Order: sequence, then C-alpha cells, then structure tokens
Amino acid sequence: MIWNPEYECMPRGRLRELQLRRLQSTVKWVYEQSPFYRIRFDSAGVRPHDVRCLDDLAGLPFTTKGDLRETYPFGMLTVPLEDVVRVHSSSGTTGKPIVVGYTRGDMNIWGELTARVATAAGAHAKDIAQMAFGYGLFTGGFGMHAGLERIGATVIPVSAGNTERQIMLMKDFGTTVLISTASYALYISEVGKEMGVDFSTLPLRLGLFGAERMSDSMRREIEDRLAISATDNYGLTEVLGPGVSGECEEKNGLHVNEDHFLVEVIDPETGERLPKEADGELVFTSLTKEAFPIIRYRTRDLSRLVAEPCPCGRTNVRMEKVRARTDDMLIIRGVNVFPSQIESVLMEIEGVEPHFQIIVDRVGAMDQLKVLVEVTEEIFPDKMRQIVEFQNHVASRLQTVLDLKAKVQLVEPKTIERTTGKARRVIDKRQIEEEITPTPTG
Repeated sequence: MIWNPEYECMPRGRLRELQLRRLQSTVKWVYEQSPFYRIRFDSAGVRPHDVRCLDDLAGLPFTTKGDLRETYPFGMLTVPLEDVVRVHSSSGTTGKPIVVGYTRGDMNIWGELTARVATAAGAHAKDIAQMAFGYGLFTGGFGMHAGLERIGATVIPVSAGNTERQIMLMKDFGTTVLISTASYALYISEVGKEMGVDFSTLPLRLGLFGAERMSDSMRREIEDRLAISATDNYGLTEVLGPGVSGECEEKNGLHVNEDHFLVEVIDPETGERLPKEADGELVFTSLTKEAFPIIRYRTRDLSRLVAEPCPCGRTNVRMEKVRARTDDMLIIRGVNVFPSQIESVLMEIEGVEPHFQIIVDRVGAMDQLKVLVEVTEEIFPDKMRQIVEFQNHVASRLQTVLDLKAKVQLVEPKTIERTTGKARRVIDKRQIEEEITPTPTG
C-alpha cells in the first residue's frame, strides 16, 4: 500500500519541476528571513535569483552542525517565535543541543511524511502500534506517533523503558507494531525470554526502527527473536526528525521523500559533489519547512543513492542504509576505524551476542583498542583454554578487517549496559582525558 501515490509515484520529470519551484521559494525565503543565511549567501557571492535549475544548488554554501550550535537556541528560526507551536532538540551530549522549531504547517507536513514511512513499512489502520521511543525533546516519539495516528492505527504511547511492562502490554493489548531503536528491540527480546514469552505466539508482526544504525545482521537477529518483519527508517532532528526516508516492504533501500527534501552525495573530505550512485556523505536541503528550513545540511552519514525503480512502485530515489558516520570514525595509530566494521565482524561469529563496546585508551604515546564482547551463555562457562582460543579467534577476525590489533575481552551475557535509546558503542578515553586536562596558564 502507498499512502500518497500522487507524490510518492510522481513521474521524475514532474518531480524535478516541483523540486525546483520549492527550492527557489525556500532559497528566497531564507535569504529574506534568516540573518544567518543572508550573511552566508553574501559571503559566497550568491543570491536567490542565481538558482535557475536544480544543479545550481551545488553553488550554495553548506550548513553544519557547528553552525546550528552557534545560533543556539533560536537563531535559525525564520518565523517569529509566536508562530512556533513545537520545539524539539537533539540530546546535546557533545555540546549545546540543536534546537528546531515547527509551525502548524510544519507539523502537518511532518505527520504526512511519517504516515508515508509507516505505510511503506507495512503498517495500516487496523494496527495497534506500541511506541517505545521516548517522548520529550527527542523527535522520534512524537514524530512517528503523528504519522501512525494519521493512517488510523491505534497508538499506545508507552514511551521508552519499563521493559517488563512493555511486554505485558504487548500481550494484553495485542500489539502488532513496535516502534523503537533496534538495540532496545533486542533488549525487549532478552527480557521476554527471561519471562518465558514466546513472541511467535503474539500478534506482533512488524517493527519500525530508527534513531540508530541497524545492520542487516542485527535486522535478522531482531526478526528471529521477535518473529516480526523489521524495517528501517531515517531522520535527523536538524532536517525534520523521522520522516525523511524509510524502507518499503521490499527492504532494498530507504525511499527519500523527495518532494520535501533534496538529497546530494558529496566527498566528505573535499565537499565536492559526487554522482548519486557514488559512496559519500549525504547532504539534505529542505523544500517545504517554514520555521526551520535548512540548506545543504552536511549529515556526516555515509551512504549512496539508488536511482533504479523499486518493485513497490514508488519513484522517489532510495538511499542505502547508512553504513557509518564520518564523525563516528576513530583514528587509532593512524588507522581509520568505524564501529560498524567491528559490528559486522562480530555479528558473523557464532556464540557472540549483538552487544559490544569499544574502548579506546592511550598508554604512553600509544593508542590501544579494546573490544568488550558479550558471548552466549553456552560459551562463557566454558573451560579457560577454550575461552582464550575463542578470544583469539575474535581478535584475529577483527585484525583481518581493521588491519589493526585489538584486545578482545569476553564478558558474560547482560554485562554491557542496555539502554532504551541509542546504544553507547564507543568510549574514547583519549577525549575524556583531554577534556579534564587543565590548560597551562601564564
């Protein structure tokens, strides 16, 4: 089923005409209403009338997360605050949070786009949807809630946490759709197993997961444990929240809502625009937002776009699952390491649970990489010699992929902290030490 065939199945030529009209309108709007963008455009020597075709987008300046932090809290708004009916923000764990505002028109569009995402994944009006995202400044809970209500589903706003209660409600209310992070879905499966719950006997059939990366191996694990179809969706607080793109039931890429967002791929090092099919960093421009439009936002997410038609009938471009983030990259003894590389290795090894933690430390002048790996209950009680052999096996597999030696430490099941939100995969003690080291004076 397709929620809005007029726009989701629009011929590409008509779509490009629509995008150009909306881009020109947005560029004119931000130039007139945003001091930030007026200064940025003037510095780059561009004016709204310079945008005559979609390719002219490449001549506009980028917007970065640093820009949004510097204008905290409301410096990026292009409407008076009294026209803003909702404010959300990022967590702000690495600095000041990113604060975004929404007008009534923005809220209406947001519900429309998350309705598309939910429908594409397979949700419908007869579903009972259990929202296990947190409600608050985080965009995930409220964003998906609106879309599910719009398609007519019954929404259970449980919020995150209290996992035993989540499972009780699944059983008692007949939940058919679960909305959460992928890592929390795995934790629900663990707690359910301890409670003696056989998820295959429940009405639960579908999962809509976002807010963190879900690898294909993690998807298979979730589908097996919860007896559901697991789908991925994508959004950023800075661009909208959930609703930017989402998988259809074909699960062969995430359909971008291109009538509301222009997406580019750039070289993350040079900023040069790349062909859509090339691997690179995703850059988004909003086309219809009123309170918080954004021009060429550098996401730091690495992916590629897929242009060929999807069997589902939607004509909008698809993005492959984000494989890594440039700002997640660790440089260890001169080697670039992505957490996603480590995850892909671990998920292929029998006896390893889908929970791990990367610890980077500095001993003297040398960086050290340590990976805590949870193993199954069948592995851990084994004899010490066999445990050592297993650790060496995991370390060898990691070294083959990373070209870097890592210390592997096996830990008991349920040792690594579980979270209702995004899993904390990396602890970089080098950064912690730098933050607390006093700056010399005088």
